[in-house]
Amino acid sequence: MGVLGSKKCIDLFAGCGGLSLGLHLSGWKGVFAIEKSPFAFETLRYNLIENKKHFDWPGWLECKEHDIYEVLQNHKEQLKSLQGEIDLVVGGPPCQGFSMAGKRVEDDIRNRLVYSYIEFIELVKPKLILLENVKGFTYAFKKKNNDDETTPVPYSKIVIDKLKSLGYDVKAQIMDFSDYGVPQRRKRFILVGSLNENAADFVKKIDEKREKFLKGKKLNKTTTVAEAISDLQQSNGIIPCPDRKGFFAGIYSSVNSNFQELMRKDKTKENVIPDSHSFAHHSTETIRVFSNLLSLYPYKNKKIGNKEREKWDIKKRGITILDGEGVSPTLTTHPDDYIHYSEPRILTVREYARIQTFPDWYEIKKKYTTGGNLRKVEVPRYTQIGNAIPPLFAELAGLALKEM
Repeated sequence: MGVLGSKKCIDLFAGCGGLSLGLHLSGWKGVFAIEKSPFAFETLRYNLIENKKHFDWPGWLECKEHDIYEVLQNHKEQLKSLQGEIDLVVGGPPCQGFSMAGKRVEDDIRNRLVYSYIEFIELVKPKLILLENVKGFTYAFKKKNNDDETTPVPYSKIVIDKLKSLGYDVKAQIMDFSDYGVPQRRKRFILVGSLNENAADFVKKIDEKREKFLKGKKLNKTTTVAEAISDLQQSNGIIPCPDRKGFFAGIYSSVNSNFQELMRKDKTKENVIPDSHSFAHHSTETIRVFSNLLSLYPYKNKKIGNKEREKWDIKKRGITILDGEGVSPTLTTHPDDYIHYSEPRILTVREYARIQTFPDWYEIKKKYTTGGNLRKVEVPRYTQIGNAIPPLFAELAGLALKEM
């Protein structure tokens, strides 16, 4: 299967493909990916299955979105038959129930996906594992009442203990992706498991490779928000959005940084129109409030809290003005949380994708946004990108993992 000598990987909870893209760029060959959302899977399919031919999809698994529960139930024998064949399984179970940014809910059904993840590893027995999750994965949930004598255990400990019992050497730590050229302070729990008792080598190798890796891409260790997105400003001009009726999209300015040059490389379509670069419809009042904040609010990259919101006439939830000269705070799946550093508007999906280090040729599919009850089932473009692992970090991780 696949390119001669290439290392084989499987991506679980693959989302729109951030990890798979990074592994593809670092020379791994995908076997298949499991992703439940048809929206996110459509983005993955378009870019990595059809365009880049990254996967050698097996005949026994239909090439479509899948729920991991069903795959485990219906294909147990096929998964077992992969033992000894798979070099790496990557992916982190969806993290909304663990996230400190949202409501931490111990009974969130998505938290149980951790056990499906473990069952998958037990069946396939890959040589290496890379699991990514939010920092909150390492915190125990508070007890609901004082009568409960048991000490709460964080999900990270459950996973680590179980992997050790399966024969894996495990190393886990919090890593900040902004240390690896990503223009965003994004701290994540990264766990590496290895059957070769060398899990601790991962961070050592990734740090050894960082300087050469970034130099090869002509990037600095730190990339600012302006270096990431200053060629995408609305002031460059607008045109009717090609894939969003009634909206306007932006056009490119000339390249202003090495990061922008890297992101725009290999874009084959009409070069004046960035993909997924549709501007929000803001009311006159919203533009007035945002302009006022950009002119007068003294702090960048700091969430404007409750008391301040009244003072500055902010009707929505707390928002943050981005700092063009610094790295972005962690992007969430809510685009209304951030104001562009120099224009009175929220970010576009393409600007989100840039800050997450998705190259411009990577097209994001399906709806831009969703609302109401559909939020529970749909994963629109902003959410796909907000949930992703930055491909730049994933590529560097892929190089380190190949050496292991």
